[in-house]
Amino acid sequence: MEEATKSNGGKENLAVIRIRGVTGIKHDIKQTLDMLNLHRKNNCVVIPKTDVYLGMLAKVKDFTTFGTIDDDTYKILVEKRGKEEQKFFRLHPPRKGYARKGIKTPFSMGGALGDRKEKINELIIRMI
Repeated sequence: MEEATKSNGGKENLAVIRIRGVTGIKHDIKQTLDMLNLHRKNNCVVIPKTDVYLGMLAKVKDFTTFGTIDDDTYKILVEKRGKEEQKFFRLHPPRKGYARKGIKTPFSMGGALGDRKEKINELIIRMI
């Protein structure tokens, strides 16, 4: 994570995981997901926490979940699922599922979508 932190100027990094599939998506939302390198379900990217990326996440909040990733989780993610040529990580579906209310409800209401803050680390560990 040192190189990611150095390139980011010491700011926090966000892990973004695509939860929902490819059908029935509006064109502009699909373009935003493609810019984030989230082409398929259960793909994960680690991005810097900047205003530009936060605006993109606000647009795709109904198809992704995101939160602040810590150093330990990032190291495990790179060791287990990282490949040098890829800019994203392919993950398994999470053990014990996403949440009780499923993938169509925001995280704040007991679902899986949107901002998880620090709890994204638990989800990533379950998906590795």
